[in-house]
Amino acid sequence: MSLNVMEAGTSPSVDHDAEKALVSKVAWRLMPLIMVCYLFAFFDRINISFAKFQLQADLSLSDTAYGLGAGLFVVGYVLFEVPSNMMLYKVGARRWIARIMMSWGVATALMVFVNSEWQFYVLRFLIGAMEAGFAPGVLYYLTLWFPQHFRGRITSMLFLASAFAGLVGAPFSGLVLEHLDGVLQMRGWHWLFLLGGVPCVGLGFLVLTLLKDRIEDAHWLTPEEKKLLASRIAHHEPHKSGGSLLAALKIPGFLTLGLIYFLIQVASYGLNFWAPQLIRSAGTESPVMIGLLTSIPYICGAISMVVIGRLSDATGERRKFVAGLVIVGAIGFFSAGIFASHTTFLIVALGLLGAGIIASIPSFWTLPPKLLAGAGAGAAGGIAVINTLGQFGGIVSPVMVGRIKDLTGSTTPALYVIGVAALIAAALLLWGLPQKLRTLDKY
Repeated sequence: MSLNVMEAGTSPSVDHDAEKALVSKVAWRLMPLIMVCYLFAFFDRINISFAKFQLQADLSLSDTAYGLGAGLFVVGYVLFEVPSNMMLYKVGARRWIARIMMSWGVATALMVFVNSEWQFYVLRFLIGAMEAGFAPGVLYYLTLWFPQHFRGRITSMLFLASAFAGLVGAPFSGLVLEHLDGVLQMRGWHWLFLLGGVPCVGLGFLVLTLLKDRIEDAHWLTPEEKKLLASRIAHHEPHKSGGSLLAALKIPGFLTLGLIYFLIQVASYGLNFWAPQLIRSAGTESPVMIGLLTSIPYICGAISMVVIGRLSDATGERRKFVAGLVIVGAIGFFSAGIFASHTTFLIVALGLLGAGIIASIPSFWTLPPKLLAGAGAGAAGGIAVINTLGQFGGIVSPVMVGRIKDLTGSTTPALYVIGVAALIAAALLLWGLPQKLRTLDKY
């Protein structure tokens, strides 16, 4: 296998087979650790939804106060996102991602010392600030190792970890809250944050030890494999402006993608922060059963991710797949509002919601690299800007839902509002992007 296989007269299919085998080798080397790290990152976002019931009772928090605390995580994340990703580019992904994991792990574990509302606010902000840059940093890192036409399935693999975080984390949280409450004179929600934070420190050390910043540094690749991988990544990158962050901001359609991601995140955080509350309000009281039922939308999301990741790679119709998934999610939100008091139908609605919204996120992240170069400050900073704009949805969504629930006594009106937001995102994907971006569907 070498860079010159086609020039030597080898058929294109043989060259493609060689490339596919090489990408598979790289994926097996990098993705297991990255996926485990991402699983803990996502669990760090949803654990607050399971801690909600005990935490609210212990700290005397209203739904609005809970929503504000949940959203302050995203405020910290947003404020430090772009600077964090620019530092990642300067010091290298391996060192910076390791730093992120260790620091957010420590901050999460410190939640065991929270005993007042203001401490809750401060530490939630700090956790977000420490985690800032992780997701876009990993997405940028993947552009350095995988050719464009493999990124749909690779990104789906990454975000599959978020589905597993809900699939495994939801019942795990229920068990912790029910069976560890009172152990060593600690509340169940204390154990939840401790067990979610401490492993991240160890994972940070593994990242520092096992990951490499560049293809040239990968001792587990042969010189021929390094040349082939580097050439494929360069060959399949669209030739767009991306050498600086300012250039990325000026690309037509770039900020529209940020708005679309904002609307998708409004929907995503609506699920992550409030699904256990919806299930409890429908009549389920057991923390373990709430955890098991909450895992269903994540199971549906995992299946949808795998199927859509492969279909979008095969057809190249990235934008249309994202729009279709967001529409399915919108239907799920409207259905959840209609069947809010019927547990069986509510779970079906949440399954639709998960299959649409959860799977739409990895599909969406195949779009921004089409406008950016595969490396350089423009790519790292540009991806971070889009993610930052999207994460504002994580500020708006929990506060909005909490406030509506405090005012009306029900989350149903908020579900309808989020459903409308999802439909707007789908409309922007189908008709709101410039023609220049739409023509890139086939890449």
